[in-house]
Amino acid sequence: MACQIAITALFYDLLKPAGRSVSLVAAFLGLAGCVIKTFSRLFYIAPLLVLGGSHYLSVFSAEQLQALALLFLKVNDHGAAIALAFFGFYALLTGYLIVRSTFLPRILGVLSVFGGLGWLTFLYPPLGYRLFPYLAAFGLLGAGSLIVWLLVFGVNEQRWKEQASAAGE
Repeated sequence: MACQIAITALFYDLLKPAGRSVSLVAAFLGLAGCVIKTFSRLFYIAPLLVLGGSHYLSVFSAEQLQALALLFLKVNDHGAAIALAFFGFYALLTGYLIVRSTFLPRILGVLSVFGGLGWLTFLYPPLGYRLFPYLAAFGLLGAGSLIVWLLVFGVNEQRWKEQASAAGE
């Protein structure tokens, strides 16, 4: 999540020329998703403590401890689903900004928009979980394409500077 926070901040700065306020909203939604996912991961670790055999837990039966551990895992799962919905809004807005920009290929933005729409299925988690294998594959295709493009070609610096000066950056 630390890397995702850094990427969110960098994309905010990169995409500001295409739309400052939309880029800010996207960054806020991306950071909110990071916070939610990070806190939900605490519930992923909690079963280790519950099932660790500590003396103070001896007041609970084995079945109660197992049920509590399962509850923590389910809370983590639901928290991750909520975070994916936030990441869906982030990807949707980021894709819109890439399509609107003149310094990145529009197809990368289109892939991001479709990936974001996929993650938004987690607004209704049963649908999101059912479609997850397909959503993950498509999301990885879009994110991977953007990463490869930025590593190999980067942005068109001249067009970025033109769009930034036109936007008053």
